[in-house]
Amino acid sequence: MLLEFTKMHGLGNDFLVVDLISQRAYLDTLTIQRMADRNFGIGFDQLLVVEPPDEPTADFKYRIFNADGSEVEQCGNGVRCFARFVHERQLTTKTKIKVQTKSGIVEPELGPNGWVRVNMGYPKFLPHEIPFIADEAESLYDLALPDGESLVIDVVSMGNPHAVTIVPDVLKADVPRLGPQVESHERFPARVNAGFMQIIDDKHARLRVFERGVGETLACGTGACAAAVSGMRRGLLSNSVEIELAGGKLQIEWREGDVVWMTGPTATVYEGRLDLRYFQG
Repeated sequence: MLLEFTKMHGLGNDFLVVDLISQRAYLDTLTIQRMADRNFGIGFDQLLVVEPPDEPTADFKYRIFNADGSEVEQCGNGVRCFARFVHERQLTTKTKIKVQTKSGIVEPELGPNGWVRVNMGYPKFLPHEIPFIADEAESLYDLALPDGESLVIDVVSMGNPHAVTIVPDVLKADVPRLGPQVESHERFPARVNAGFMQIIDDKHARLRVFERGVGETLACGTGACAAAVSGMRRGLLSNSVEIELAGGKLQIEWREGDVVWMTGPTATVYEGRLDLRYFQG
């Protein structure tokens, strides 16, 4: 069976996008892993799947699978690409849509030149909302790592779990060593995305994210939202801030008690067809 797909990216965070409204396919964990392999497959950070919505107020259902085949709740760079994809594929004529995710409804709005602004919903901070194991809710937590090091973290859910720690120099942060320890820490039952943020000034921060099920990526949209919100809560960042990642920059806006807004670019790389039989083995 030939499956049509589009390769896209948001700031280098790359995706395979598949329309399962106009075509049908069954994609199991092993198939996704093989497709994600950058040597023997196509290669991507996440697989984005377009489906008909279950929620009557939504225009589309948006499913996200990491390169390891695990399904996750949310992906900020992905939802921007999703919005561009459904419009370019003429699945909708709307420039502003409602998208059903595992964590609720998000509302991307397509702007000029491939830029998309997204209502990412309300951030959550209580331990059970992350989920994160803690005796009580605090503004910051000490996280003892298996190798004996300890990090001070903030925990934020943007529909998916994030741990944010502030570092003096993000380029020197030992993300390859620390990231996996945070991601799979026993206090995060569903694992976690680990963010390492350097504050430049109150309107500018730099960020690296070790994503669960993927590893370090060039950009993470929900990670940028979580890091910005964390910095704003600590009084270190203003209500509108530029988050600089290895793949580029995102603009994040948030006020206490309100939704988070994310604005950033998208890019379509190429379109193709793949033979599913090759990946299903």
